[in-house]
Amino acid sequence: MALSAVVYAILPVFLLIVLGLLLARTRFVTESFWAPAEKITYFILFPPLIVGTLATAELSVARVAEAAIALAGAIGLMTALLTLIRRVSREAVDVFASTVQGSVRMNTYIGLAVAGALFGAEGITAAAIAIGVIVPVVNVISVLAHGTDVKPAALARQLATNPLILACVIGMGLNASGLGLPPVVGPTLEILGRAALTLGLLAVGAALDFGEVRQFAGRIVVTTGLKLAALPALTAALCLWIGLDGITAIVAVMFNGLPTATSAYILARQLGGHAPLMAGITTIQTAVAAISLPLLMVVLADLFPVVPA
Repeated sequence: MALSAVVYAILPVFLLIVLGLLLARTRFVTESFWAPAEKITYFILFPPLIVGTLATAELSVARVAEAAIALAGAIGLMTALLTLIRRVSREAVDVFASTVQGSVRMNTYIGLAVAGALFGAEGITAAAIAIGVIVPVVNVISVLAHGTDVKPAALARQLATNPLILACVIGMGLNASGLGLPPVVGPTLEILGRAALTLGLLAVGAALDFGEVRQFAGRIVVTTGLKLAALPALTAALCLWIGLDGITAIVAVMFNGLPTATSAYILARQLGGHAPLMAGITTIQTAVAAISLPLLMVVLADLFPVVPA
């Protein structure tokens, strides 16, 4: 896979992010627009895209299981490493929590857009599988990292009501049952899904904040290296070890090489994490990913060759 081809495919994703940043900074739309836009995307537009993709995809139980092992295994290893370092360094809980979120969470909007741009429907299917694995794992890790007294029942309720997890369960259920999508429901979900990535990527750009970057430069650099280089390397090693290959492996590694989610900032504020540090990590990782993602995809294309159908 040539670097130029990858850049041409991925560049529109980051141009939409830049457009969102410009719309927010120039106040072309009011600041009050973005919170409802994010809510609509997360709860109304994004889940139909996942349901529609999984309900009609050709899923292999073995490949789903292998992808889950590679994704969750790499995230678990990274979390364990950070926990060990924290015990030695005794850093503050709020700094540790934001470092963990910056090292294991991913921006699903960017991941789905890139997977679809490079691999079409098969890429989106692989991305939906990755989301189904990563979202519950990183949500549990992110909450526990803040050291808050969270009851198991409350955590289970939070996961059970997560729209992305529900979408994965519904989509896989429809697929396994053989029902697929009804004639009217299917096209409706498709129309909603088309709007998800556009609005989601604009919202990613609007949430970027370069104001806190200089103050936490050292921590941000380290966390960015862990997220955009070390975590995908771990994931690739696990994929090779268990024999996962092709588009499923490429998308799995790519998802663990995505910049952290902008929602990590909201969670940091809610649970007492270091919100300014989290904002800086999110901003720099998103900017650096414009360079790291194309390079990563070129490497992965050589590491996991895709056999033409």
